[in-house]
Amino acid sequence: MATLLVIGNRNYSSWSLRAWWAARRSELSFAEVRLALDTDEFAQKIAEYSPSGRVPVLHHEGRVVWDTLSICEYLAEISPNVRMWPTTTADRSKARSLCAEMHSGLPALRDQLPMNCRARKRRVRFDEACAADIARTKEIWADCLSQKIVDGPWLFGHWTIADAFFAPVAMRFRTYEVDLNGPAARWAEVVLSDPDIEDWVRLAAAETEIVEADEVGQ
Repeated sequence: MATLLVIGNRNYSSWSLRAWWAARRSELSFAEVRLALDTDEFAQKIAEYSPSGRVPVLHHEGRVVWDTLSICEYLAEISPNVRMWPTTTADRSKARSLCAEMHSGLPALRDQLPMNCRARKRRVRFDEACAADIARTKEIWADCLSQKIVDGPWLFGHWTIADAFFAPVAMRFRTYEVDLNGPAARWAEVVLSDPDIEDWVRLAAAETEIVEADEVGQ
């Protein structure tokens, strides 16, 4: 049985990006199925792949794993030769906490600054809740980058699932020109210049679908 990762539009689907980047960094060889969001095709086909009716979803060796966090945990388990989480217990617990916070929190940022890989220089009036989420994100990045005990450009030194979880935020900050400086700015540059992320953005640029709800700003 083929190993499949089912994703949504590369341009808009931040959760698909997280799972896809983790899969690319893992030891897993997989094929991609892309279902464009908010289309008849998505509505007709998603039930074939996902019990939740959402993307992303991973099919591997007869198993179905849905939800990005579960997919990333699964990839870490089946890729013992890849350090997908930090090496120390303290850092692993912190990285998991941050991924969970991204997973269930920062709602104003995600709602008011939707991921749009193709867009640049978008100006958006966001409210205090979104400003607080932006400040919290910057705080997370600065804290990780100031306290890491392993050398390297990523949040915990070497690449981890935490970098995958915050990568779409780096994409958002580029789209909406959110100011960054110091180590946080350098981390975002590393993310956006990563070959996998550049591949994702290149393929996103070739997509033709428009999700009007995610086309915000001028």
